[in-house]
Amino acid sequence: MKIKNIAIIAHVDHGKTTLMDSILRATGTFNEREELVDRVMDSDSQERERGITIYAKNAAVNYKDYKINIIDTPGHADFGSEVERVLKSIDATVLVVDAHEGPMPQTKFVLQKSIEQGKKILVVINKIDKPTARPDWVIDKLFDLFVTLGANDEQLDFPYVYAIARESIAIRDLSDPRENITPLMDFILQHAPDAPCDEKAPFRMQPSTLDYDNFLGRIAVGRVFEGTINVKDDVWVTTSSGKKKGKIEKLFTYDGLKRTEAKSVSAGDIVAVAGISDIYVGQTIAQFEDTPAITATEIDPPTLAMNFMVNDSPFAGKEGKFVTGNQIKERLLREIQTNVGLKLELSETSEKIKVLGRGEMHLAVLIENMRREGFELQVSQAEVIMQEKEGKIWEPVENVVINLPENYSGAIINLLSQRKGELLNMSSENGYTTLEFEIPARGLLGFRSTFVVVTKGEGTLYSSFSKMAPYFGEIKKRQAGSLIAGETGKATAYSLWKLQDRGPLFIHANTNIYEGMILGESTKGQDLTVNATKEKKLTNVRSSSADDAIMLIPPIQITLEKALEYIKEDEYVEITPQNIRLRKKYLTENERKRNYKK
Repeated sequence: MKIKNIAIIAHVDHGKTTLMDSILRATGTFNEREELVDRVMDSDSQERERGITIYAKNAAVNYKDYKINIIDTPGHADFGSEVERVLKSIDATVLVVDAHEGPMPQTKFVLQKSIEQGKKILVVINKIDKPTARPDWVIDKLFDLFVTLGANDEQLDFPYVYAIARESIAIRDLSDPRENITPLMDFILQHAPDAPCDEKAPFRMQPSTLDYDNFLGRIAVGRVFEGTINVKDDVWVTTSSGKKKGKIEKLFTYDGLKRTEAKSVSAGDIVAVAGISDIYVGQTIAQFEDTPAITATEIDPPTLAMNFMVNDSPFAGKEGKFVTGNQIKERLLREIQTNVGLKLELSETSEKIKVLGRGEMHLAVLIENMRREGFELQVSQAEVIMQEKEGKIWEPVENVVINLPENYSGAIINLLSQRKGELLNMSSENGYTTLEFEIPARGLLGFRSTFVVVTKGEGTLYSSFSKMAPYFGEIKKRQAGSLIAGETGKATAYSLWKLQDRGPLFIHANTNIYEGMILGESTKGQDLTVNATKEKKLTNVRSSSADDAIMLIPPIQITLEKALEYIKEDEYVEITPQNIRLRKKYLTENERKRNYKK
């Protein structure tokens, strides 16, 4: 059977995973249980909760005389390393674009990677059933983007098809009857090149992702570039430090969403290999010791850093299962084996580990996974990773596209200008304004929660890495200070009632608090130490205000992302399986004063 290897790429929420569902249904891949599930490829709990794809996943379908290996990739730029490493395994990319929005920042990001690697690009204009759909305009914008990204002549002549992924419909021409997804399958067979299948050459394979099984250990997933290999065959693995010998214990190919055990695998297919204990992404598995290694794909470096530390608050160890520095270190070392966009800088002690990632969401997903596994830790404010070139400091710059009701545009332009943002384009249509900015990555830290408040949740903001540029200077962000607990105990409704005039609160009444914990925001712009444990004194003396009803404003819900965005350089986020707390680095007021003077 002939093989085609493709990856589906798109900007967030342009319908990539829904289109994948349609292909799986059309080829009879779903079983009875999966028939009931939308976005079946988003199998991770966080993916389903957030509504985005985080991890690249493999599937395979049979259509006519072909086996089509399909890789579903993330659309969010923070998980771009998942896209970069799988592109080497495929021969064509299917670019899904919204019929109204057109190319967006992360469309540009994933498309650029495909163009750089010379991949054949097939375009799907999705959501043509939208009342505001403008497919011809989208095609023109895509062509301009291809030119800007340096596409060759073959890539510029990209074929395209129209789709309504939600209804499993594809059409080659806008006047065609809308029946099923079959035109998309025929479109892929026509334009995606066949995978080269040189089965006589010496075996060579390169892992693009890693998985783990409790019985089989580490499993390498990737494409067989040449040759054939059998179960129990000896192989050689090329690493950065030389070559080592290994043995193939199990082989798997993909059938729908499942792995099927195989006795041998051949060139062109995407397979899974078990038995090599310490295999890594980008290494080469070869049949012979003298077989040349396959060049590893360069992954873009991390842009953001954060310190992961042992929780040392007064509540430490009460809620978590894994609380020690060694346990946190071992978990992070396991993570970097499969998460290639992540790097670690270890200190002499395991009390503090610097974690470098691709963005706030990239790090937030890792932290959320850890707390769900029972880890307890605290993390510092995220900081942008600078580079030194020619004696000057350079920093990453983001391209930002914002769509919002036009009456909010003035406020957002003002806020981003204060954060060193430069407005590149502005257009209005049907009461909505689209803004395009270039802004230092530092300027976006902590901005998203402000953006949601200012636009009352009606705006969308997308960003992706644009370039490195000389340091922009100091950026002033959060103007408000913090309300800091001055006592340890239980917060009383009476105290919170008195404090809520000083700023919005983050906690409910009867919440256990400790000295140095952040209870809310101080609107006066400076930190304020307060007593939230004071109770109302009961006496037989009455006054006109003695029996006022205590009316508490509902506190702001502190999510992990909001906490990571909110904190300043002298604050930490304490994370446990049950709670997310904000705290000062130095818990007592005397310690804070002493260290601020230093």
